[in-house]
Amino acid sequence: MSPIQHPQINLLHGVARPTLWRRLRPGRHPAKWLRSGLVALVLLAAALWMVYADILVELVQDWENDPNNSHGFLVPLVSAYLIWERQHQLAQIPLRPSNWGVIILGMGLVALLLGGIGAELFIQRMSLVIVLIGLVILLLGWRFFKALAFPVGFLALSVPLPAIVLNQIALPLQLFAAQVAERTLFFLSIPVYREGNIIHLAATTLEVAEACSGIRSLVSLIVMAMVFGYFVHRGLLSRTLLVLSAIPIAVVANAGRVAGTGILAHFYGVQAAQGFYHTFSGWLVFVVALAMLVVESMALRWAERWLRARKSHAA
Repeated sequence: MSPIQHPQINLLHGVARPTLWRRLRPGRHPAKWLRSGLVALVLLAAALWMVYADILVELVQDWENDPNNSHGFLVPLVSAYLIWERQHQLAQIPLRPSNWGVIILGMGLVALLLGGIGAELFIQRMSLVIVLIGLVILLLGWRFFKALAFPVGFLALSVPLPAIVLNQIALPLQLFAAQVAERTLFFLSIPVYREGNIIHLAATTLEVAEACSGIRSLVSLIVMAMVFGYFVHRGLLSRTLLVLSAIPIAVVANAGRVAGTGILAHFYGVQAAQGFYHTFSGWLVFVVALAMLVVESMALRWAERWLRARKSHAA
């Protein structure tokens, strides 16, 4: 009787992991690949939740309680849709895990540790994005990361800016809006005097508070510009121009809102500039700014087609 030959399993061999991935490809063992993928995904999600549970709960609370961060609810949904939208492209990419992901994963965990020591929420929250990037590279490879770079990186927009940075941005916006309102009212022969972000009218005084700085519409418009540019434009230059132009569009639109508030307060009293008008004007200004962004996008697309036609004609 010949001895039973047991197959040797070398889990430490350099080619073991790629071979395993090849065996689990959907084309060969779809059921086994699906079960393994779901189990790994559940375990990975559970591990991330154990590490980031408190941080994520506080993040969602910030989205809910701070209107400046309310766009955070939209960001993960957009990222998930972008991943789902390219599922057929991802299915064609071979899985080639890279050990470089360990380094990036370690950087994310170090950022989490340092953020916890320094009680800095922004660093702790951003560390999750770094950890996700490291996991994608470690488990799936660089080509997968290239395909998922925008959806994963887009998650960074859901993290609120530190208060010290937000204040440095909001104050100049408040002053700019007050200056534009002052000059607009002066041009319309309305008596006006400005002290910083305080606008004095004949019958009342208006303050351009932080809530009126336009930071909320600015962040929301930048997010919309990034999504719109991704779906509508192909070139990096057009996408970049669209995102960058969202900044002056949002700032100028908000300054116009403040000027309109001053005009109403002068002719109809301060009550006309509060309540319903204050809320409605915010939405109206954002819609106008979004419309300006769409018009610019149409102009950029026309320029892209004109450049392509010119190149083809020259060739």
